[in-house]
Amino acid sequence: MADSRSTTEPPAGEVPPFADYAVRDPEAFARNMARMLEQVGKAASAWVEPRERGEVKDGPLSYADMVATLSRVGEYWLTDPSRSLEAQSALMIRFMGLWADSIRKASGAPPAEAPKGAPDKRFTHEDWNRNLFFGFLKEAYVIASDWANMLVERSEGLDPHTRQKAAFYVKQIANAVSPSNFVLTNPELYRETVEQNGENLVRGMRMFAEDMMKGKGQLKLRQSDPTKFAVGENLAMTPGKVVAENEVCQIIQYVPATETVFRRPILISPPWINRFYILDLNPEKSFIRWMVEQGHTVFVISWVNPDERHADKNWQDYIDQGIAFGLDIVEQATGEREVNAVGYCVGGTLLAASLPYLKARGDERIASVTFLTTQIDFKHSGDLKVFVDEGQLAEIERTMEKGYLDGSNMATAFNLLRSGDLIWPYFVNNYLKGKEPLPFDLLFWNADATRMAKANHLFYLRNCYLENRLSRGMMEIGGVQLDLSQITLPVYNLATKEDHIAPALSVYEGSRALGAPVTYVVSGSGHIAGVVNPPAKNKYQFWVGPAPSGEIAFEDWWSHARETKGSWWPHWQAWIEAQSGDRVPAREPGSGGLPVIEDAPGRYVRQ
Repeated sequence: MADSRSTTEPPAGEVPPFADYAVRDPEAFARNMARMLEQVGKAASAWVEPRERGEVKDGPLSYADMVATLSRVGEYWLTDPSRSLEAQSALMIRFMGLWADSIRKASGAPPAEAPKGAPDKRFTHEDWNRNLFFGFLKEAYVIASDWANMLVERSEGLDPHTRQKAAFYVKQIANAVSPSNFVLTNPELYRETVEQNGENLVRGMRMFAEDMMKGKGQLKLRQSDPTKFAVGENLAMTPGKVVAENEVCQIIQYVPATETVFRRPILISPPWINRFYILDLNPEKSFIRWMVEQGHTVFVISWVNPDERHADKNWQDYIDQGIAFGLDIVEQATGEREVNAVGYCVGGTLLAASLPYLKARGDERIASVTFLTTQIDFKHSGDLKVFVDEGQLAEIERTMEKGYLDGSNMATAFNLLRSGDLIWPYFVNNYLKGKEPLPFDLLFWNADATRMAKANHLFYLRNCYLENRLSRGMMEIGGVQLDLSQITLPVYNLATKEDHIAPALSVYEGSRALGAPVTYVVSGSGHIAGVVNPPAKNKYQFWVGPAPSGEIAFEDWWSHARETKGSWWPHWQAWIEAQSGDRVPAREPGSGGLPVIEDAPGRYVRQ
């Protein structure tokens, strides 16, 4: 008797080739799809309602500017028929090659050898190479994104800023449309969805709706489990006291850990874009705790999280009521006039601007400066520059009608700089796989964004990013034109090799604007991990070379730099000891006559 089985069915006992992609329980799957759509509706409502009330403005990306910028690229290729044909041919040749390779694989030929280099973390699942359909999708995506990048790189007539914006926008679009970001085009997501009958999407869209509601109409992407951390409990734990405060900041003095301390105290000016406890994450990672253990008397400025009352606070206010106020408090608490100052990121830029400003007023209490990933010259300031031009500044000013820029805007901007690492992997893991992110203190801090006072933020964007006034001696504060070449005190200037916010080249160029003897050091890793790198971890490395000068280009500096394994902290300690004087009895917070207001880390950091 003839076999009655369909010719499409596999022999008995053999697993169908697409069994892993078949829905297990259609009824359960349908129920879960309905539940998922219910959560999507809640997210949509959370997105729409605040916009209808006019409470939400667009984020850091201007879609009008994106269209206008990419149109400039399109103009170049479409206005000349020969260029248009060249672009189309370049794309079609690669697609024809892909088609031929797919036919070869379908005939049973072994896959071609993977190109050398670091593997793309988005496409590590075996089915991206084993399955013809998903393999074709991946390769087609790579071809299309490479082609789009080529169009930008080879577009002539674009000014550098427009080209940088175009490259940035193409990168964002390419990261967003990757097949790894969609259930139907990602084999791992597809498998998980059918195995769980869509339960992962129900969990994920519930988180999506929660995060949209927490962001009050803007997606507050969770990158870490926020329930595992609390400032003052397992973050910012170094013992200390708030010994002074005003409307701009609190000043924290830390409890000594040694019987004697260096005579000259340290005052830290952290960035106000995030909170100071990046330097005091936990006892193992805390740079502040480590400094105290080395015998330093440490003070830190804890900036206020500004609101409507601070709308008109500008850089002069932040210097007078922040850095100068801190110097006053350090002197009252210790009796010492000379201070070693440390500035991190934009807190360092403010510190640099304060040096000639204070000097013009006869205040030279800052005796040495340490800059951590600080930009003074903004000519090579990286991708953050794409958010700053006249049109975008006008748009930013419009969004600050309440007197401040919401912290979510800057958090999103920083995430966009590394969207392939800080946005889309979490989007996939949280909302498509339905998995809660793991607890990670650094990413918890990253999401703990602060607002920016209107006058302060606009001054920073225009004078630094747009017009690069500080390094050129053109910035003016309080009637003082700031000339950094007149600053001759010792400077330790730390850059990080993989910094996407303050590139090492930019930090190097800033060093050349100073009239001081600069010890320029480059640490391994990036803007945060390269700084917060305790010696006990024995991670990364750092490079030390000749002092930056007009005769030594950055590339030449690298050719002479010496690499040392491990943390830069001990190297800095050897440098700062030479600036710190002899040892004196340890100073307890409050012992200098200043009343203790509250325990560290204080109220301001929790606002």
